[in-house]
Amino acid sequence: MMLATAPVGVTLDALRLLVLVADHGSISAAARVERISQPSASNRIRHLERRLGLELLDRRSRGAELTEHGRMVTGWARGVVEAAGVLITGARALAAETEGDVSIAASQTVAEYLVPTWLARFRALEPDARVRLRVANSRDVIAALRGREIDLGFVEGPTVPTDLVRRRVGADRLVLVVAPGHPLTRRRRPVDAEELAELRLASREAGSGTRDALGWALGRELDPGVELDSNAAVKVMVASGAYPAVISELAVAAELRDRRLVSVPVVGVDLTRTLHAVWRRGWRPSAVIDDLLAVVLGRR
Repeated sequence: MMLATAPVGVTLDALRLLVLVADHGSISAAARVERISQPSASNRIRHLERRLGLELLDRRSRGAELTEHGRMVTGWARGVVEAAGVLITGARALAAETEGDVSIAASQTVAEYLVPTWLARFRALEPDARVRLRVANSRDVIAALRGREIDLGFVEGPTVPTDLVRRRVGADRLVLVVAPGHPLTRRRRPVDAEELAELRLASREAGSGTRDALGWALGRELDPGVELDSNAAVKVMVASGAYPAVISELAVAAELRDRRLVSVPVVGVDLTRTLHAVWRRGWRPSAVIDDLLAVVLGRR
């Protein structure tokens, strides 16, 4: 279907002014409603007449009487102005819904130990904003961003694809933990990188930031003794004494403090990692998401 186009120079403002002239009976009255001068209003109507090639007002009469063509054009113009009002009102409603809602996804460690604090501070800035949080592993967070399912992601993996922008939002350290009484607690020397790589660990699933970070640090794929889908499950497995694990220090801080788990020293491998906010390259965040990013990045 071909769409008709208006003559160049026919503007919504001119059509609205014509409708106001018809409704209020004079150019001066219409000018007052539009908050423009009468000469400006007269010039706008003359410009419209030239563009349409029609005389719309009978200037020989008192006031502003519409010609026969003027009455027909005004009827059409009224439909255009009303339709434009519907369009603008609807678009503003959509923008308000988008502005008020923030959809984010975070890898499990970030979601459990950092996001609650960020959202508490964000709520003070944007009390009416609704935040939808999805918890997933880092690989799935990136997939959701690429699929435009979320606005903003938070990951803990060692690498971020080049089609995404990343910003550092924090740091973390992986620690080797075991249950009290585990043979590793009786070692006199730290575990080195080669020994760590050979341990049968309780591990998060493939695609998790923790597992990817450890594999990156060791320079090899992991062959875990058991795979689990949450930090909580890993901690339960370690506490049972069956397996050691390498896990976020954030995730086991309480267990280490209470001596429910024990940290084993590791040498020869860097287990620090950077946590990132990520978003699609070229994406322009709304004002609400800008506020959330300011909180996360420590600017608010």
